[in-house]
Amino acid sequence: MLDARRRQFITLLGGAAAAWPLSARAQQAAMPVVGFLDPRSPDAFSDGQRAFRQGLKDTGYVERENVAIEYSWAENQIDRLPELAAELVRRQVAVMATAGAATALAAKAATTTIPIVFIVGGDPVRLGLVASLARPGGNLTGINFFNDELTAKRLGLLRELVPGAARVALLVNPTNPNAESFVRDAQAAARAIGLQIQVLNASTIREIDAAFATLVRERPDALFLGPDPFFLSRRVQLAHLATRHAVPAIYPVRDHIADAGGLMSYGANIADAYRQIGVYTGRILKGAKTADLPVVQASKLELVINASTARMLGLTVPPSLLATADEVIE
Repeated sequence: MLDARRRQFITLLGGAAAAWPLSARAQQAAMPVVGFLDPRSPDAFSDGQRAFRQGLKDTGYVERENVAIEYSWAENQIDRLPELAAELVRRQVAVMATAGAATALAAKAATTTIPIVFIVGGDPVRLGLVASLARPGGNLTGINFFNDELTAKRLGLLRELVPGAARVALLVNPTNPNAESFVRDAQAAARAIGLQIQVLNASTIREIDAAFATLVRERPDALFLGPDPFFLSRRVQLAHLATRHAVPAIYPVRDHIADAGGLMSYGANIADAYRQIGVYTGRILKGAKTADLPVVQASKLELVINASTARMLGLTVPPSLLATADEVIE
C-alpha cells in the first residue's frame, strides 16, 4: 500500500515537473516583442540601448522578464533598412523603436499598423512621419531633436571659439533624408554671420578619410559636423582626424566629446532621448495609441567643451563659453 502511494506521488510530481517548461514556454510566448531598429552596429551606441531599456523599465517592462526585444542592426548600410524593417513586421513585433530619419521612414514604409516610436533630428512633419507634432495621427510618434533649429546656435558657438574663422567646412551624410535641409539651413545661418560654407559629403569610412584629405588640402578655418547616426558611430575616427589635422570642430552631441576627445558639442542628450522612446514604447505596450502621444522635443540641451583638446589645438576658450558650458572636460 505504501509503495503504491509512493508511486502515485512520484507520478504526480513528475507530471508537474513536465508541465513547468510548458508553462514557462507559454509565458515566454505571451511576452510582447519590441523591435529595435538601428542603422549602426550593436557596439556603436551601447549607452542608447541601456537608456532605452531603462525607459521600458520606468513603465514596468524588463527585458526577458515581461518583454522581449528583437534587435536589428543595419551595420551602417542604409540600403538594408527596408529589408530589416520588413523582417520585424513579419516577426509581428508589438512596437518598433527606430533611430534616425532614414530608419523611421523605412519602418513607416513597411507597416501602417504596427506602432513606431522614432528619434529624429529633422522636422518629423516635413519628413512626412506625422501629421502634426501635437496630433501625430497614423502609427508613428517619438522624440525630435530639432537639430535644424540648433544649426545657427552651433555656428555661433563655433565662431565664438574661433573668432577669426571666415570659412567653415560642413560635413554631411548625403544618404540622410535631412541632409538637404540641413545644408540649406547652415548656409543661411552662415551668411547671417559672415561665414562661407564649404560642403563635404561622406557616407562611408573611406569617404570620411577623403573628406579630411580635402580639409588638409584646402585648410578651412573650422569644421561643422552635421547630425547623423553614422557620424555618431564613427565619432572616434572623426575626432581623431580633426585633432590630428588641427581642425577646430563642433559636433552635435556630447558623445563626440566625452567618448572620443572632440573639441566642442552642442545638442540634445542622446541617452535621455533613448530613455524617452523607451518610455513611449512601454506606454504603447500598456495600450496607449500613437495618435494620442504627441511628438516630444528633446528637453536636455547641453554645451560640452573639451579644454584639453582646445589646448592641443592652441585655442583659448573664451571665459563666456566656459561660463555657459554645461560640462568642461579637462
